[in-house]
Amino acid sequence: MAFTPEFLDELRGRVPLAGAIGRRVQLKKRGREFVGLCPFHNEKTPSFTVNEEKGFFHCFGCGAHGDVIGFVMRVDNLSFPEVVERLAGQAGLEIPVSTPEERGQAEQRKSLYAVTEAACSWFEHRLRQPAGREGFDYLKGRGLDDTVIARFRLGFAPDARAALKAALARQDFAEEQMIAAGLVIRPEDGRESYDRFRGRVIFPIADRRGRVIAFGGRLLGDGQPKYLNSPDTPLFSKGRVLYGLAQALEAARESGEIIVTEGYMDVIALHRAGFKNAVAPLGTAITEMQIEMLWRVVPEPVLCFDGDQAGRRAATRAAERVLPLLKPGHSLRFYLLPEGEDPGSRIEGHTRAGMHDVVYLKTESRPLSEMLWEMETQGRPIDTPERRAALERRLEDLVLRIADRRVQAHYRSHFRSKLWRLLRGSGQAKPRPPRRDVGLRSDVDVGSLPLRVEQGFLAAIINHPALLKHVGEELAGLQLAEGELDKLRAEIIKTSGSDLDSATLRSHLRERGCSDVLDRLLTQDVYEAAPFSRPDKAVEEVLREWNSVWTRYWRRQDRAELEEDTKALGEDMTPERWARISAKKHEMQMAESLDADQDDLESERMSGD
Repeated sequence: MAFTPEFLDELRGRVPLAGAIGRRVQLKKRGREFVGLCPFHNEKTPSFTVNEEKGFFHCFGCGAHGDVIGFVMRVDNLSFPEVVERLAGQAGLEIPVSTPEERGQAEQRKSLYAVTEAACSWFEHRLRQPAGREGFDYLKGRGLDDTVIARFRLGFAPDARAALKAALARQDFAEEQMIAAGLVIRPEDGRESYDRFRGRVIFPIADRRGRVIAFGGRLLGDGQPKYLNSPDTPLFSKGRVLYGLAQALEAARESGEIIVTEGYMDVIALHRAGFKNAVAPLGTAITEMQIEMLWRVVPEPVLCFDGDQAGRRAATRAAERVLPLLKPGHSLRFYLLPEGEDPGSRIEGHTRAGMHDVVYLKTESRPLSEMLWEMETQGRPIDTPERRAALERRLEDLVLRIADRRVQAHYRSHFRSKLWRLLRGSGQAKPRPPRRDVGLRSDVDVGSLPLRVEQGFLAAIINHPALLKHVGEELAGLQLAEGELDKLRAEIIKTSGSDLDSATLRSHLRERGCSDVLDRLLTQDVYEAAPFSRPDKAVEEVLREWNSVWTRYWRRQDRAELEEDTKALGEDMTPERWARISAKKHEMQMAESLDADQDDLESERMSGD
């Protein structure tokens, strides 16, 4: 069975590499990578690394290397088609059926790539000819040098009715191919076909592999539309493509950041200034598919919009559109430029370091949660009970659009906390009672006594197997130092989807040789230290308290990584390490803010609000 490159790319993007490998290998986060003992040869010191951003694993001991498909093929001794079918089922992707029609479409796409590449070369050549002088002067007037013009393969379409059509015909391309590629238009009234792009500076549009699939053209002189894109074709759908992505991928993966701006020239201006991690949608609001594409590169893209009403509307649309897609660790950040400025003008008068502070390190960009809060509160008074109730309802409507339950719960907590603080500032809220750590005994700390907390996680699932469908991903990534506990964790994961009750699960685990660890785990000592794991609690309450404890449990690893990076910075100060430390500090500040939000939510509940 043959699979298209597009389908395989989609599959790799849908199946998290670290998650798939973490089910077979105990991985530990180290910087941007995960490390562990290689499953393909015996070793005592970890030399096996997993790079989620770049999508591959590599063992420095035995040389094993590959993507998620290659990993499953090796560990399970399966064929390529068998692995693709298994992973597609896990990811909810339908296997494409290779029919004669589909094979014909694949051949058509192959021929269209040749047409668009030939057209791109022709446009580039015309820019350097006397007929393209107007376009060349325009680009030079915008500050573009020859290097940037060549990097983006900018060109020019002369103001002639069929110049491109004639040039492609001389290369033996059929008119039907030109029409299918969106380069030539055939009028319905029977008149002679003609070039789509005339009298315009040409911006080639490439896919993530750098293949030219479409074009955008800016009109020089009077007329409409000012910007014109290719129509949808077998190669091109504007909602599924980001301009500049092929040029931005390497820099985005190295920095861990990507900047999304509004147009061709904004992307090119940022690249020219040294920010080679900039991309743009194609004249429309950012789509769900484009957001997913960005998340495959970085977890929190920065959306940079012009400082006018149109830019604010675009930011609002993006904020609302991303809500159903949100998942743990993946979101958007926003930077609204001062009114009257665009990325190009913002760079003027700024050193690269100055712009670095503005966008690159996200110090002035805002998280999605703050954008949503501003959308619902700016310019809207809450001086009456009815207005406060209306605000609460609007915020709850936003929260309900989030599909992921864990993210939804945190947003609800965050908004309720901000509302509580807002009312407290106006003297309308009650004082907050002392903080308590939900789900744990007061003298148990997740940092100093991680073993008790880890025992609590496993005990909670054994007592409430229904939890597994909500927290299975977290359990798969849990790193347990005690061997017997980790064996128990692995056995529990194998039961995922089996719908066992607590008694049956315990019996199954005992049959798998886990009796001793179960006897030490399901004890009053564990229940007293981690009350959230008790068998007599309702599963909804256990899930809520699990999430609270889980957040604090993983915070200790963030602090350890920050301390390690900070120590290393003193020994070897590099811009990359400084950027990583700054980003980590920002993440921890946001996490601490979430803790405060949860405290406020508990305060309201305890005080009867």
